[in-house]
Amino acid sequence: MAAVARGIAALATALAVAAAAAAAAVVPAAGGVDRGEFPPGFLFGAGTSAYQVGFAVVEGAYLEDGKGLCNWDVFTHTHSGGILDGRNGDVADDHYHRYMGDVEILHSLGVNAYRFSISWARVLPRGRLGGVNSAGIAFYNRLIGALLQKGIEPFVTLNHFDMPHELEIRCGGWLGAGIREEYEYYADVCFKAFGDRVKLWTTFNEPNLLTKFMYMLGAYPPNHCSPPFGSCNSGDSHREPYVAAHNIILSHAAAVRNYKENYQAEQGGSIGIVIAMKWYEPLTNTTEDILAARRAQSFELEWFLDPIFFGEYPREMREILQSNLPTFTSEEKRLLRYKVDFIGLNHYTAIYAKDCIYSACNLQSYEGNALVLAIGERDGMKIGRDTALNGYYVVPEAMEPAIMYVNQRYKDTPVYITENGFSQWSDTRKEELINDVERVNYLEGYVTYLSKAIRNGANVRGYFVWTLMDNFEWTFGFSLRFGLYHVDFDTQERTPRMSAVWYQDFLAGSNLTRKAQAWRAYS
Repeated sequence: MAAVARGIAALATALAVAAAAAAAAVVPAAGGVDRGEFPPGFLFGAGTSAYQVGFAVVEGAYLEDGKGLCNWDVFTHTHSGGILDGRNGDVADDHYHRYMGDVEILHSLGVNAYRFSISWARVLPRGRLGGVNSAGIAFYNRLIGALLQKGIEPFVTLNHFDMPHELEIRCGGWLGAGIREEYEYYADVCFKAFGDRVKLWTTFNEPNLLTKFMYMLGAYPPNHCSPPFGSCNSGDSHREPYVAAHNIILSHAAAVRNYKENYQAEQGGSIGIVIAMKWYEPLTNTTEDILAARRAQSFELEWFLDPIFFGEYPREMREILQSNLPTFTSEEKRLLRYKVDFIGLNHYTAIYAKDCIYSACNLQSYEGNALVLAIGERDGMKIGRDTALNGYYVVPEAMEPAIMYVNQRYKDTPVYITENGFSQWSDTRKEELINDVERVNYLEGYVTYLSKAIRNGANVRGYFVWTLMDNFEWTFGFSLRFGLYHVDFDTQERTPRMSAVWYQDFLAGSNLTRKAQAWRAYS
């Protein structure tokens, strides 16, 4: 334990020093990362999700061509106070009507992959009882065809936070065991319709984050929570997140079994899951904080991946949650024997972990269920530069240990970095929004440490920037922007940011540093 403590403390110190140095830099360092450092066949892409861009939201046709209402359609229209700017995603980026132009944008960037999600409510407006919406299938066929024509690999997520509203009513959403059969049927429809061309599938996006925001903190529909995590009209923050997670894990497992037994051999694709992953550093080198950092990761990453790989929830979760954490039956464990082909990691930041078992803390937070308080500052020094998103700091050095940890714990399973990006507030001056030097700096730093991890033996197969273009950022509405492309939501005009040009040049192998310095001088 002492050796572990010294090692973790040393890494934390190195991270803090490096973050301070990074804070002084405005443009990428000389001799920036080069695409040639990455293995042949490595995927570089950008991502969106259906609701956020207007397939459901991203797609911008929220009731067009037979699409049913999804949970976010209802929530944004009935609980607008839960959205920072009071808006909804009915149109968002209008990707549904503008997808051909957006594919051209992807092609001009030089990416070889595009990560997007399918709107469950567009394919099955009423779930398995209502029939398949042929217009929804036709739209995704057109999108997939357009991507492949440009040499861009579709990287498809089956569920990115949205579900048909009817399933919230009929099944109780993710709290009802009946949702498993609904999801398995939906996944089968997609494998059958698109699997001859889609070779990379993920079952869920960030279910570890989703279940906390839906059923612990009460920020996402159906807005369930209870003290000390929040005050909602209904819910049980001590039990419901884990019931929902259990149903998601078993839905995932059923879809993976179906794909591997009935589709994989013929279609030749692979299937995985995407998990949100912060890198937690102990606030101090005390045993309590070292264990807190370990515990935070158990309640974050391992909550979902341990059952998928080992058939059991992490020991640290069982010790704290006891009977509130479900158990897997023998039959369910047999289902979990079907393993994923890869792991997707949405990695943005690192943060310090403070123990709350032996110290009093405010537990009304994302890590509160692990009895951990996440803190961005130690001894007066922040772990990294701020971003617009509270609690998300620029700590590119954390990319390497995060990936190495996942590779080592899960038997060298291939990893894709499925999201990584930098946020700005929409009310930032237009010039700063377009000349986004900080985003360039962020991306260059994270890609540099991704390259370092690969050189040191990490098994990583791809990297996706979040996001291709500004979109509806859930409870932040349109007030938060992550895009490589700036979107004027009144006119739908897409304008490439400096970061888009940076990414394009990186993918083309241009001299990044000289151009970044020239951009800074110009701006």
